[in-house]
Amino acid sequence: MRPVFTLLHRWVGLAIAGFLFISGLTGAVISWDHELDGWLNPHLHRAVAQGSALPALVLADRAEERDKRAWATYIPLAVTPGGTLSLLMQPRVDPTTGQVYELGYNQVFLDPATGDELGRREWGQAWPITTETLISFLYKLHYSLHVPEMWGIDEWGLWLMGGVALLWTLDCFVGFYLTLPVAVQRRRGRGWWARWAPAWRIKTSGSTYRINFDIHRAFSLWTWVLLLTLAFTGFSLNLYREVFYPVMSMVSKVTPTPYDSHTPRDKHDPIVPTLGFAPALERAQAEAQRRGWAEPVGAIAYSPRFGLYSARFFHPGDDHGAAGVGPAQLYIDGASGAVLGAQEPWKGTVADIFMQAQFPLHSGRILGLPGRIMISVMGLVVATLSVTGVVIWWRKRAARSSVRRRTAATAATGLPGPHPAE
Repeated sequence: MRPVFTLLHRWVGLAIAGFLFISGLTGAVISWDHELDGWLNPHLHRAVAQGSALPALVLADRAEERDKRAWATYIPLAVTPGGTLSLLMQPRVDPTTGQVYELGYNQVFLDPATGDELGRREWGQAWPITTETLISFLYKLHYSLHVPEMWGIDEWGLWLMGGVALLWTLDCFVGFYLTLPVAVQRRRGRGWWARWAPAWRIKTSGSTYRINFDIHRAFSLWTWVLLLTLAFTGFSLNLYREVFYPVMSMVSKVTPTPYDSHTPRDKHDPIVPTLGFAPALERAQAEAQRRGWAEPVGAIAYSPRFGLYSARFFHPGDDHGAAGVGPAQLYIDGASGAVLGAQEPWKGTVADIFMQAQFPLHSGRILGLPGRIMISVMGLVVATLSVTGVVIWWRKRAARSSVRRRTAATAATGLPGPHPAE
């Protein structure tokens, strides 16, 4: 079995190495996306005017009045002291073409005291890269590589990186098996730890090839649990609707959200709500009071592809709360105003909690600040393993090519060829 697993590890590793190198480096950066974006773009995140903030829904109306091609679909209802109000915008349908407008932006920053627009940008824009778009460019590069829409489908990048993560998950087990000494793999022999212990160490006095090999093997062993966690959660997040949710539903009891039970509409055929933001907010507040939730509505969003409002309950600045799983949410039908469901952090069936944990585990937010630091370090580890793995393959390939050339040369002269051990 070892030769088969060696081939699998080699070719799967080579196939995904480039993707993991990019994902690792970008992951090390985007663990601090909010902090870095605020540092790079203070003009977007710091309010200019003094005074009390206007109601968020009024500010959203003013943003829509400035550009009637767009509508606000995510509205924070309160801002941190000295901060701006950041709205997510989506295009309306152009009646002359039947397609949504090309806005060139999807995020607007408003001064909460005056409603003045301080800036706008396309979150996740691929080009040109500016200080305003750099962090979101890296964020989207991390999970989708900016693969463009083709044949009316814009999920190609998600599927690609989800497939890479699935291969990586399986390869974690193959790589671990290959670190075991042969005696352990065959379940015989004594002193198995003495045989396995060198795999955990880096022999700095060896050749450059040996040091590179030791780094690849030892880093993989010492961080194996974290590597597997990153790989599996990367797969579950990118292929959630396509694979993860259906499989989890078959093996355990999962409480579906309205998003899970609704089929999304095409982006050029959005569902226009008959219920506005204000009445949706009132219904969310009344339902939260009935449930005894203490937190205020921190943000309200509308999904044109699902026809659903979601009200998120948190205090300003705590939208990643509950160990990174996010705040409690209520889902409201955009047509009838009916409350369709709720989600509370770390509550539900075992499967529900496991599914909620995927993003906190992947981002490290489940452990707070130490977890985010750990994920940044792991991003560098993943990039290192990608490079060292390719170097191992290249050096072995070069060695095999050298042996073949020497064998061919000696065969032509009739002299004995090189010994295989040379």
